[in-house]
Amino acid sequence: MAGVYTKSGDSGETSLVGGTRLSKGDPQIDLYGEVDELNSFLGLAITTLQACEKPFGIEVDFLRFIQNRLFNLGSLLACEKEKISQFSLEELAACDVEKIEKEIDRLDSFCKPLTNFILPGTGGENSTVHICRSVCRRVERKMVVVNNGNKELEVPLKFINRLSDYFFVLARYCSNKLDENEILWTNQKSK
Repeated sequence: MAGVYTKSGDSGETSLVGGTRLSKGDPQIDLYGEVDELNSFLGLAITTLQACEKPFGIEVDFLRFIQNRLFNLGSLLACEKEKISQFSLEELAACDVEKIEKEIDRLDSFCKPLTNFILPGTGGENSTVHICRSVCRRVERKMVVVNNGNKELEVPLKFINRLSDYFFVLARYCSNKLDENEILWTNQKSK
C-alpha cells in the first residue's frame, strides 16, 4: 500500500482499482463508500457485543465473516468490471448467501414469533445492529441503481438483501438474549 495521502483526489476524482478515473460523486464510488460505511458500523456492533456482559462469541465470529465478505464486495465494486479477473478479486458466492440464511434460522429459533412491527432501541446492542440493518438497506438500494439489470451483481444483491434480514433477526436475538422487551410499534393517530 502506498502512503496515506496521494493528493490525486484533491480535484474531486478518484481511481478505480484498474486505474480508471471517476468523479467521487459517481454512483459506483458512492456505492462502495456505502459498503465501507456499513462495514464500519458493523465494527461498532462487534465492539458493542464484545463489551456486553453476556457472551456473543459465535455471533461475533459470524460478524467477522460478514466484515470480510463486505470488504471483498467493496473491492469488487471498486474495480472495473472488465478488469476484475486481472486482480484475482474474490467474488461473493451463493454459499455465502446460504451461510447467512442458516445463521438467520439459528438466531430466529431463539426469538418469539413476530406478531407486530417492532421499533429499534431496546438497548445499545439492538440499536447498533438496527443501524447496520438500515445502512445495509441503503447499500441495497444503491446497488440496484448501479446494477441496472446486469448479471454481475446478482449474487451480491442477494447477499446484501439477506444480510439486512440477518441484521433484523440479530437485533431481535440480542434483545431476547439480554431479556429486553421489544418495543412494539403502535399505530396511534395524532391528536
